[in-house]
Amino acid sequence: MAPLKVGDSFPDGVKFEWAPITDGDATACGIPQEYDASKEWKDKKVVLFSVPGAFTPGCQARHLPPYIEKLSEFKNKGVDVVATIASNDSWVMNAWGKVNGVKGDDILFLSDTKTFFSREHGWPAGMGDRNGRWAMVFDHGKVIYAENEPSPKDVSVSGAEAVLAKL
Repeated sequence: MAPLKVGDSFPDGVKFEWAPITDGDATACGIPQEYDASKEWKDKKVVLFSVPGAFTPGCQARHLPPYIEKLSEFKNKGVDVVATIASNDSWVMNAWGKVNGVKGDDILFLSDTKTFFSREHGWPAGMGDRNGRWAMVFDHGKVIYAENEPSPKDVSVSGAEAVLAKL
């Protein structure tokens, strides 16, 4: 399938796996559950950014931290949900959020193993089963921003600053 583009509708049936962050202990995690993004995001403004992998150098050092630091700026621009996806399982994604000081559902750390959203509707990284590095914004079910990095090592069009500038 081709990646989503501006003007497209968010597809039906998009589900991720999710282990909600309920405490700060990165060595403990709840039971993974299904997160129905098609249902949950239908009437919301959502920023979704995809990373090749939790705890990988570029994702950990350059991609995730600005989203955490600028979360209030996203909220001030009317964003209801900020979420990140990777092909890691939900326990790893949960631990990644905790290690980075995220509490509750400030930012959702979702596992892209249910519907393979990155492969079907985004951009794969070209490195096996890893997700690509990209960002999309959905406003009440419509794509209003969709950009893919020219290289999985880059953090430009998918970074927090670039996405904020387009809101």
